[in-house]
Amino acid sequence: MAVKDKGEFFDELEIMPTEARAKYLNQQLSQTVAHAYHHAPATREIFDKAGVSPEQIRSIKDLEKLPIIRKTDLIERQKKNPPYGGFLTIPLEDIDRVFLSPGPIYEPIQHAGIKWFAKAFWAAGFRKGDVVVNTFTYHLSPAGILFHEAIRDCGATAVPMGTGNTELQIQTMRDLKVTGFVGTPSFLMTLIQRAEEMGYNFRQDFALRRAWFTGEPLAPSLRKTFEGNYQIDTYQAYAVTETGGALAYECRQKSGMHLMDEYVIEVVDPATGKQLGPGEVGEVVVTPVHNKVWGLVRFGTGDLSSYTIEPCPCGRTASRLSGIMGRASDAVKVRGMFVVARQTEQVCFSFAQISRYQIVVRRPEQRDEMTLKVELKGQAAEEEKTKLASALSQKFQDVCRLRPDRIDFVEKGAIPEEQPRIIDERTWE
Repeated sequence: MAVKDKGEFFDELEIMPTEARAKYLNQQLSQTVAHAYHHAPATREIFDKAGVSPEQIRSIKDLEKLPIIRKTDLIERQKKNPPYGGFLTIPLEDIDRVFLSPGPIYEPIQHAGIKWFAKAFWAAGFRKGDVVVNTFTYHLSPAGILFHEAIRDCGATAVPMGTGNTELQIQTMRDLKVTGFVGTPSFLMTLIQRAEEMGYNFRQDFALRRAWFTGEPLAPSLRKTFEGNYQIDTYQAYAVTETGGALAYECRQKSGMHLMDEYVIEVVDPATGKQLGPGEVGEVVVTPVHNKVWGLVRFGTGDLSSYTIEPCPCGRTASRLSGIMGRASDAVKVRGMFVVARQTEQVCFSFAQISRYQIVVRRPEQRDEMTLKVELKGQAAEEEKTKLASALSQKFQDVCRLRPDRIDFVEKGAIPEEQPRIIDERTWE
């Protein structure tokens, strides 16, 4: 149910008390699982093979009884049983539209008034009177049309620009006094730089004041440039095409992304499927409970994140993802904790003295041992290295929740540029 005057919030689910939210999501999950089991042959096959009945899935914790469905599974099932791989839960003639994601994977949608992305745009401040360029493709990908509809759900005017045509985009943004941008951070930076090359003063000659990003991470340095140099208020969201919508979105606090109540979202150990607690890094696993057309239960995104249950000053009560830290294939588990390449880069390159680094994981005497090798840009005295090692170790602990066992300062050139950031040399005998 929508909040009558909306104000800060798009609907009442965003401010639902924690216990009420848990009850609501469990009810939605139970209904979704039963519907998928009885109407999607592939879902029924997965449940039966796991020896699980839909009646056994009554809470989010119960999902651990089921295997994780991965993109490769969808691709293979759609090849063997085209076009939807046995996951469709409604008659073919009731499908509103079909999207296509890489694989290829065909994604059936029944709109049914669902506001997939409207909460995310509303939280970013899009309102009636805004003129917003949508620079995502209007094609087989769901992004363009779903974002367009969400912009309209917020009352704003949508300009369907699509991708490319940089100079036309710039002209349109200036002519229409565009106030909002929807796209990737890198493309907005490209537009700004090209406008300045054309002789414009972007901050003075354009009306852009708000930007919403997805599709790639918003680097803190780029956010600082947008907000500090150009006075553009920036927001980001996390979406996965196979599940048909935004999974999490930033509020004005910009301290993590609130989980959408249209999904049951777990953070799990990708090796075991077991759910992890707040602050633990694992794979984001999604079960849509708003789109009962598509019988996906426990879809593994391959993306790594963690979450917090700490209250947010904005008033929204959903837990928050800390941001996407990388892919499960780009991480290694050390003493029960994931060490993620993107996090380690964030730590090491926050120190101006460091030019390169590499993490090596070994397992002497059946215990994981992590060594952080560091190349410095210039010479440093032993006392300086000791201070740097102490600060680096502490920051590593703060960000990655694990300390290196040792930090080795190596000669310049000792770490080849083409080598991976994390090397796992463990053998399991």
